Amino acid sequence: MEVFRSKSAVRAQLADWRPAPIVLVPTMGFLHEGHLSLMRLARERAGASGRVVASIFVNPTQFGPGEDFDSYPRDEARDFDLLRAEGVDAVFAPEAGEIYDSKAQTIVETTELAKILIGKLRPGHFRGVATIVTKLFNIIRPDAAVFGQKDFQQLAVIRTMVRDLDMDIEIIGAPIQREADGLAMSSRNVRLLPEDRAAAPVLARALDEAETMAPTGITASRLRSHVRARLEAEPRARVQSVDIRDAATLAPVSGPLTRPAVILLAASFGQVFLIDNRVVHPAQEVS
Repeated sequence: MEVFRSKSAVRAQLADWRPAPIVLVPTMGFLHEGHLSLMRLARERAGASGRVVASIFVNPTQFGPGEDFDSYPRDEARDFDLLRAEGVDAVFAPEAGEIYDSKAQTIVETTELAKILIGKLRPGHFRGVATIVTKLFNIIRPDAAVFGQKDFQQLAVIRTMVRDLDMDIEIIGAPIQREADGLAMSSRNVRLLPEDRAAAPVLARALDEAETMAPTGITASRLRSHVRARLEAEPRARVQSVDIRDAATLAPVSGPLTRPAVILLAASFGQVFLIDNRVVHPAQEVS
């Protein structure tokens, strides 16, 4: 496995590998089984002749003031061992100065999607995401890129960006990977205090209940109220948002469900911000 720190070095290697397919998996490191499932999906897409490239970069521009950029977990040596074991061909792990010029003026933003849901809770977050992903796409020039569906809105932002900017890149969404108790795998989970870790699976339990209730004809507002009440009953959960949106467009949903909808949760447990989601279906789609 090759490790590259500079844009010029990774570009030179990728030029030698082409025209073999290149599949990119962008990460912020501190890898877990969820990330490794993305690498396997990337290998499947790349095929026997293709190359899988992972990036590890804790992107400062997607963290707001007072967020956990400095405390975000990092363990590069462990990450490299895990990626090597998965047969990843190359890792691009630059320093911030290699990515961001101090005189840079250009940003990338999906103007509407960036302002709703998590974007409303974390202003500027998706501008940072769209900008770094665009830069990675320009550096690596992949044929395809794999992203986890746990960050449902992020995946929607990236798909929209690729469509709007005519990027010839296939975007692959990978299913959420969960711990045995249902908690969605996240690099932030390691920062949970033991009592918060015990409480955090309430997110998955609330989604399980919502998935069962969705085909009954319940309205979106009543379903939202039930999920919020379920979360608020957990004393250690500080609920940030509970939203139900059209799964295809992220448009608001009202009345009984008639199309697949996504329930999007955000809550803090102590100092750790967690998200989760579930696509649910109305009765006519379940039967």
